[in-house]
Amino acid sequence: MNKSLRQVFTAVVVLFVVLALSSSAISAVFADRLNADSRNSRALYQALGAPRGAILASDGTVLAQSDPVNDSFSYQRSYSNGPVYAPVTGFFSITHTADRGIEASRNEQLNGQASSMIWQQFRSLLTGSENQGASIETSIDTGLQTLAYQLLDGYEGSVVVSEPSTGRILAMVSTPSYDPNQLATHDGTQANDAYTQLATDESNPMLNRATSQLYPPGSTFKVIVAAAALESGDYDIDTQIPAGASYTLPGTETALTNATSAGDGTNGTMTLNDALTYSSNTAFAQLGVALGADTLREMAEKFGYGSPIRVDGTTATGTPTEAVASQFPGSLGDDRLALASIGQGDVLSTPLQNLLVAMAVANDGTIMQPTLVDRVRASDLSVIAETRPQTLTRVFGEDTADKLTQMMESVVTYDAPNLQIDGVSVAAKTGTAQIGENNEANDAWVIGFAPADDPQIAVSVVVHNVNTYGASAAGPIMNQIMREALQQ
Repeated sequence: MNKSLRQVFTAVVVLFVVLALSSSAISAVFADRLNADSRNSRALYQALGAPRGAILASDGTVLAQSDPVNDSFSYQRSYSNGPVYAPVTGFFSITHTADRGIEASRNEQLNGQASSMIWQQFRSLLTGSENQGASIETSIDTGLQTLAYQLLDGYEGSVVVSEPSTGRILAMVSTPSYDPNQLATHDGTQANDAYTQLATDESNPMLNRATSQLYPPGSTFKVIVAAAALESGDYDIDTQIPAGASYTLPGTETALTNATSAGDGTNGTMTLNDALTYSSNTAFAQLGVALGADTLREMAEKFGYGSPIRVDGTTATGTPTEAVASQFPGSLGDDRLALASIGQGDVLSTPLQNLLVAMAVANDGTIMQPTLVDRVRASDLSVIAETRPQTLTRVFGEDTADKLTQMMESVVTYDAPNLQIDGVSVAAKTGTAQIGENNEANDAWVIGFAPADDPQIAVSVVVHNVNTYGASAAGPIMNQIMREALQQ
């Protein structure tokens, strides 16, 4: 072989090596980045050119599905009762990547590209058939979800409902809400305009308040303080603790009072049970200071404060749905600690976090991992994945849980009788957190479970920016949801 041929041969070999390396880099190293690039129209057409899997309620009701359409995308996403289920489903759009709800947390399964579906992908490749996405069967109870939405509609707030023994989320409502169908249109201009309008709306309808909004928990936080007291070994439910009609915050001239005279106690003291029953601010502020910031912070963290809470999905299935971390401050003077002990000041909680508080008491001190998905099925109805109950954390023992249950039942019996259900024992704690520059409004709370002696349902409700109390604003919502769940 002469010199010229050798040079040509070498050049050809080098070019083939460069081509192989670049092709490998594109297909292996940069594949995910290129597929996710918003300018990659091929990925978009591929995603919408095959049927994306359905999202279903626990009774089989279709919450989201892909319908055949006569355009270049072949399939269009549609949502039944969109605003009711939007916090659960999220949205799917040709202009914006799914970034919330099941559409995001189970994206890889819905579009049929999950690694667990490799054999289905291979079969579709061999047969030339469409690679259909998996269907997602959620734990959502349509009756409870619809009722919770109807009861909360017109207010800003959230309702979250679960089975305390399994962690299955039965309802997750956030209002005001939005209609994902507005974003599912194949008209790019309309989809962009709809997204811009929703994203700039002052009421923030796309925000899932159950997982992504922090509120001062008010007197519902007293359950955590009571748990810390009982676990310390220095207090029991009949232990007399300081109370009084007024308590001056340490180092200040600010006087803390109670909402009713029942919280004052007798001769400046009352039992721990009565302090929770009548939601005594003066008693719990002094109790929190006596216990100390470290003790309260440790107990709050056992309940989940300080850490995001995974609700659904993994990085292998999409973008996981997580609740933002609820907050108990790291450094507190006694004046701020007193306020934190009654759920004011620097303490903030998501509705989901407050649900976990009720779940812990209801489930003998154990919080089960909250979940939204029961199972995932391939297009041939075979089960790809199935969720089994798992323990998230052990907060305290059964004895403390029993005492807290007794105290929360006392709340319903003596302080909030509007929460009672005939023939059913209800355990609950109401809360009213003052908000605004001059404390001109309230966040109204209630958490609870029923039946108290055999818990089947746990509920967390917050109604934001109202001029009434937790028992009267949030309480009736919980009561009706419990009645629906227990068919009372």
